[in-house]
Amino acid sequence: MTRPPDASTQILVDDLGDPAGPSLGDDAFRHLSRALRLRPGESVRAVDGAGGWVHCTFDGSTRLVPTGAAGLEAAPEQPISVAFVPVKGDRPELVVQKLTELGVDRIVITSSERSVVRWDGERAERHRRRLEKVSVEALQQCRRLWLPRIELIPLASLLADGAVLADMDGDRSVEVGRTVVVGPEGGWTDRERAEASRPAVALGPHVLRAETAAIAAGVLLAAARERGGV
Repeated sequence: MTRPPDASTQILVDDLGDPAGPSLGDDAFRHLSRALRLRPGESVRAVDGAGGWVHCTFDGSTRLVPTGAAGLEAAPEQPISVAFVPVKGDRPELVVQKLTELGVDRIVITSSERSVVRWDGERAERHRRRLEKVSVEALQQCRRLWLPRIELIPLASLLADGAVLADMDGDRSVEVGRTVVVGPEGGWTDRERAEASRPAVALGPHVLRAETAAIAAGVLLAAARERGGV
């Protein structure tokens, strides 16, 4: 099915197929009842983050009441990915929020030789889950139907799969492919540049902060997909 009509309120649920109606988790219920102050009888679109959706009514309980048949939006034919090296503070959350709004399908956390912030082991997974929550909130706000995957992948694996490095010394006209990797504020090392199998892309004529570069990469990829160029 095609994309559903716009809805003023959207919430992510685990299961759209329950005959009794989609069940709201604790976070989802608090979001509707406290943050949005939804009143019984108001409309809400429930989505599963995998293209599925159904229009419902909120009745004040932890279960929504469907008001029509469920629908499904097809997955993007040309999925796009942005990988970035984490930086200090809450800037990774900003990056994930904006990349979700832009329609990026996969957001990858990676590392580099000049990384200042390193997420390893359990700490990395904890950060990944936190960023996933940020992405869920952004999906609900921007009315997107597909939740991006948030993954932890080594830089070497990304480059082996043909990812393109974002680099000040890159070419602004190069084809970006489907994955762009944004490095730390100290830039890439010569060895990392040499490992890339494709020419680097420049995101503009100026030096960008790491979070700005990641968002710019998302804009570049989304625009290229619209033109059919990824």
